[in-house]
Amino acid sequence: MEKIASFTINHIKLQPGVYVSRKDKVGAETITTFDLRMTSPNEEPVMNTAEVHTMEHLGATFLRNHKDYKDKVIYFGPMGCRTGFYMLLAGDLESRDVVPLVTEMYEFMRDFEGDVPGASAMDCGNYLDMNLNMAKLLAKNYLDKVLYGIKEDRLVYPQ
Repeated sequence: MEKIASFTINHIKLQPGVYVSRKDKVGAETITTFDLRMTSPNEEPVMNTAEVHTMEHLGATFLRNHKDYKDKVIYFGPMGCRTGFYMLLAGDLESRDVVPLVTEMYEFMRDFEGDVPGASAMDCGNYLDMNLNMAKLLAKNYLDKVLYGIKEDRLVYPQ
């Protein structure tokens, strides 16, 4: 079997950033998959499931309510390795195009107060596995260390 595209990225050199993971054609539309890499793979500890789950709920809620992007959102969810998230949007987009959106989303996570959307037994299959305080801290770290003043080398996968 051939390796899938995400397994061909050099995870030894990969650093936190916003990357185009792939582009797929669905009919006439292009779907762009973004790799929102929050931690350095195999160097830093991975994120725990409670904060990843919380960020998934917050991020999906934010994106699906965004005035400019809500109709372009296909998916937002965690990577199995727990080093970041995938965000799929309709359109032929580049990393630089979505930095403002991703920044706004992580500011929403960092500043969120109240009950996590969808964190109830009726709405979620594992609603008790949430950690808002840690999710907010991780969002703040991603903003401060990566998104604010993001450099070109954090927008294109390393060779």
